[in-house]
Amino acid sequence: MRSPARAIAWEFRQGHRVGLLVLLAYLLMAIAVRLLVLGPGYPIRLDPPNALAGLVIVPFSVTFFYFLAVFSFGLSGDLAGRASIYPARMFTLPVKTTALAGWPMLYGGAAMVSLWLMAALLVLRPSGIDMPLIWPALLAAAFLAWTQVLTWMPYGLPGLRVIVTVLWLAALDAIVISAIHYKIPEPRMAAFLAPQLPLAYLAACVALTRARHGDVPDWRGALARLGRISGVPIQRRRHFASPDQAQVWFEWRLHGRSLPALVGVLLPFELGLLFLARNEPPALVFYSLLGVLFTPPFMAGFVAATVGRSSPPGPDSRGVAPFVATRPLTSAALITAKLKAALWSTLLTWLLVIPATGFGLIASSTFPVVIERANKLIEVMGPTRAIAIGLLGLAGLFASTWKQLVQSLCIGLTGREWVIKSSVLASLSFLTVIWPLARWIDRSEAARAALWDALPWIPAVLVGFKMSAAVWIVARLHSRGLVSDRTLLTGAVGWLALVLALWALLEWIFATPHIPRYFFGLIAILAVPLARLAAAPLALAWNRHR
Repeated sequence: MRSPARAIAWEFRQGHRVGLLVLLAYLLMAIAVRLLVLGPGYPIRLDPPNALAGLVIVPFSVTFFYFLAVFSFGLSGDLAGRASIYPARMFTLPVKTTALAGWPMLYGGAAMVSLWLMAALLVLRPSGIDMPLIWPALLAAAFLAWTQVLTWMPYGLPGLRVIVTVLWLAALDAIVISAIHYKIPEPRMAAFLAPQLPLAYLAACVALTRARHGDVPDWRGALARLGRISGVPIQRRRHFASPDQAQVWFEWRLHGRSLPALVGVLLPFELGLLFLARNEPPALVFYSLLGVLFTPPFMAGFVAATVGRSSPPGPDSRGVAPFVATRPLTSAALITAKLKAALWSTLLTWLLVIPATGFGLIASSTFPVVIERANKLIEVMGPTRAIAIGLLGLAGLFASTWKQLVQSLCIGLTGREWVIKSSVLASLSFLTVIWPLARWIDRSEAARAALWDALPWIPAVLVGFKMSAAVWIVARLHSRGLVSDRTLLTGAVGWLALVLALWALLEWIFATPHIPRYFFGLIAILAVPLARLAAAPLALAWNRHR
């Protein structure tokens, strides 16, 4: 590379070129649909919801969070660890620390500003919504810049990075929300936000200088001495009872804290939207609330890329490190450890999201809006069914988060780069076409009629593919002896029990003569993971012995 700018740009382009290209295509397609299909004068109605939510909120929010993760290197390190998450291999580049800090901040800031300008100039303003241009762009760039600083900085205690980042970004959000509430003029907002960028750059240079010198403070000894002085009993770590428990602990330390940390960083920003929406139509409150609740499953899709690795990030992170491959554990035991660590990660994430959401609703005075809609649901469905729907929704979000973490294990553990990249391209391509396709179906009466006629057959075909794949996978697991017959039988019985329970619950809640009962059974079969989860030991064994 002839210059630091090209070297660092190559790092982003090489690692994320597929995702960035597909997201760019997604944004351009959303803009094209907004301007060409809906027309520049398409009316804006916030209640009931309309195409603006899908064409602006969904794609631009996805891109915002993706940029936040990419340009802060949040996908390549442990957010809850002590060391900087800035890739250590980049510290060996023959460039100055100022370049290591400046170019990622410049690229990320340009991406954030461009994202806002595209949303405002090509979608919002043609729709009749007069949004300011300067200070929201500066806010997005400053939000990313401080996220980079606080994640690149080494810390003395595990988990301290998440706490400091959340508190700082929450304070920044509070200042901006207060300024909006009191209708501070745009020049003053820009004057407040613009100095944040050079300050963040200087702080990033200091943080990377420390990290590049290997300066990672360790305050755990000082806390232990303080505990002894104060007479607080210190619990010593017990020895692991089995290799399985040790592997679960290793997976938790390696990947388990990433999802709670990412969600914790994003929560203040998302909950801040409730303060902006409290004086707006109720639909905007629910859009903000849905964004908060769907953040864990959404971010779990990004974290899953690291959960599938069997070694820390590095040049051979896709393969199985000898430290893992030579352990006295079967491939099934290694997969079980990943599943347990993912379950604990999901539980900790939702223990963070649910109280924070309740506090945000109460503090923003939007809780009565939720209560009003809940009362309407109770009037229509009855109290018992309404409670069941609410619990089913929360259970579904919890299960979806865990499913997003583990369902791609069979792909990531293969260690084959072409398999992993092909799956990513297929997933992003699906996201690119799904919204225009849904809009076309919504606007075409013939398409809706054809979809309704084919509705019973679509899940039936998908179930056929899923069960065929599951039978083939189970046969391979049995023939290769990767999983014992008892484990296979227990897993089959447990999966069948979950399917039947979900089928009965769906039938009880949504019973109607217009939908046949078997349709709910097909939905239950598709909802409970089976084939890809069962294929994980096969993929690991393939990778482990190549």
